[in-house]
Amino acid sequence: MQTPKPFDKLFLSIGAMKAGTTWLYAVLGRHPELHFAMEKEIHYFYHRFVNSDQLSEKRRLEEAHNRYIPRFDPKTSHVDVVRHNLRWIAAYLDRPVDDLWYRNLFQLRDHETYACDFSNLNAHLPAEAWPRIADSCHDLRVLYTLRHPVKRLWSHTKFHLEVIGSADKLDTWRERDFEKFLRQPHIWDNAEYGAVLRRVKSGLQPAQFKAIFYEDLHADQRGTLAEIEEFLGIAAFDYPQSLLERRFTESVKRPMPAFFPKLVERDVARINAEVEAEGYRIPENWRQ
Repeated sequence: MQTPKPFDKLFLSIGAMKAGTTWLYAVLGRHPELHFAMEKEIHYFYHRFVNSDQLSEKRRLEEAHNRYIPRFDPKTSHVDVVRHNLRWIAAYLDRPVDDLWYRNLFQLRDHETYACDFSNLNAHLPAEAWPRIADSCHDLRVLYTLRHPVKRLWSHTKFHLEVIGSADKLDTWRERDFEKFLRQPHIWDNAEYGAVLRRVKSGLQPAQFKAIFYEDLHADQRGTLAEIEEFLGIAAFDYPQSLLERRFTESVKRPMPAFFPKLVERDVARINAEVEAEGYRIPENWRQ
């Protein structure tokens, strides 16, 4: 008899930020074998292994208030949908935040094969966390998406400044301002692809982990989606073309300053070499 484990079949997408994860989340959410909770990024494993304040009661209350409490029209809303949402919110606000708490966020999973969590912060887990997560699952699959390092950094910069209401700085900052901003850990750590690959690969079996490139995804959407389905061992699905053509969480439109690539030129050369050292062939435009 198989030993009971906290989690059954779990599919984690771990980023990188601004490398197509929201698009993947929206598209794969249509697959009948994949179950997503109300929240795309739960951050449970980051809370457990890195920062125990990530899912503090205060933060969860703030999230519930700002994002999850549904405002519905009793004349048009379906009672089962409202019940579903309220049950998830109750589970999210439950305590303590432990493996049972996390499992209960997927309690409404029915026939779907995988419970899915697309938390970018999981890319920052220590190497020793990954075998412990794998041992907690009957089946674990982890997907990591990489994008041209400079283009991803520029997109991340625009996105973050827009989120904090400082998009005007994109027009006024000089080289030293961008350099200082980029080197902050919460920005720069997302650029260290090689470090992420080493940590994850050291703790998982090859069949449990897959890395893909943003450029390949958008050059051949259906082909890359089929690769992901094969990686998960789920049936092929015919995604609506209109969904594939949509864009999500686009940053403000600003051309990249000519000096921006020079700020990270040496780092990008190192990161490219580290990705290749892990056995991956980087897209040709990464060298430009």
